[in-house]
Amino acid sequence: MTPRQLIQVTEEFQTPTYVYDANKIRSQFKRLQGAFDGLPVKLHYAMKALSNVNILKLLKQEGAELDAVSIEEVHLGLRAGFEPQQIMFTPNCVDFGEIQEAVELGVHINIDNLTILEAFGNAYGSSVPCCIRINPHIMAGGNSHISVGHIDSKFGISIHQVRHIKRITDSYGIHVYGLHMHTGSDISDAQVFLRGAELLYEAAQEFPELKFLDFGSGFKVAYKSGDIVTDIEQIGKEIADSFRNFCKEYGRELELWFEPGKFLVSEAGVLLVKSNVIKQTTSTVFVGVDSGQNHLIRPMFYDAYHHIDNISNPTGQKRLYSVVGYICESDTLGYDRLIPEVREGDILAIRNAGAYAFSMSNNYNSRRRPAEVLIDGKQMRLIRRRETLEDIFRNEIEAEVVTEKA
Repeated sequence: MTPRQLIQVTEEFQTPTYVYDANKIRSQFKRLQGAFDGLPVKLHYAMKALSNVNILKLLKQEGAELDAVSIEEVHLGLRAGFEPQQIMFTPNCVDFGEIQEAVELGVHINIDNLTILEAFGNAYGSSVPCCIRINPHIMAGGNSHISVGHIDSKFGISIHQVRHIKRITDSYGIHVYGLHMHTGSDISDAQVFLRGAELLYEAAQEFPELKFLDFGSGFKVAYKSGDIVTDIEQIGKEIADSFRNFCKEYGRELELWFEPGKFLVSEAGVLLVKSNVIKQTTSTVFVGVDSGQNHLIRPMFYDAYHHIDNISNPTGQKRLYSVVGYICESDTLGYDRLIPEVREGDILAIRNAGAYAFSMSNNYNSRRRPAEVLIDGKQMRLIRRRETLEDIFRNEIEAEVVTEKA
């Protein structure tokens, strides 16, 4: 996406607006496919990263399948045209009724709790196969907010409870056809994957009818200049070599599954905002913009860094600013940034806003969610209209008087 295209988006659709580059998403998908060339690999896009139906359809055209973490996401995937067998349902701490609904819809079921596994056995016995999510007790990414495979994580069944899993599956005749692990996000070292893989390979020996192993994802992308990123080609080679060796020991070929989200869409997204005010205090020059944590909560939630450009004045002299939102909270989008001089009315581009950005947006302060636009080559399409006040209070109803029963 060129700066001129981004400016055109603001002229056509105003701000704040999320913009996605279709070609970047395609290239990331092809790159990931190529890293495991020669293996029976399935890439299940983690739709929680960005679930707009147009993005789902784009990835479907490329050959992606889906990883859904809620029954609502399952329905979104079906609405986008995916077949049930192309969707893996990986919920956490949900009511068993949600799993029953997913079974009725015909999607793959991934179970990460012993009591749910037992309830599943009671309900379905050997008639419905399932996958088991294992917690390998590995800290990934160096950040407890985005590491989900450590010992204190709520996700998965402990690798030390494989014997208990086996007792339950044997007792109920449950057909386990997949094992899954996901250690977290921002993994740059192949050894993290390989340590988890070795644990998964060992556990797999207890389940002779496996069809696939799912290694999750967490591949790291760059958020700023000099960032360490995942060398996906190198990590792909190392994982492929270990997987081939495992399949020989296991006695037959299995499929290798991944569930990339951030890697596919993060760098494709930009949040365009307008500078409302320039405010100088005794210690800081603030740029106040027409957005905030209600649209992009990652800086506040994860202490995430997002590069910020002034695309209205790209050649201006750089000055030191803190870019803040219009929410009645501390919602700093970027501290102490050297940005070409910002004037009131300038358009700022907040980069790497494709993943866990719009999908985590909200209506705090009764603010409206932004529009979404997809750029595909020279074509520009609105893929979600900006919310209106009517959208915000659509589900409100006048309080009804309920007479207390005698």
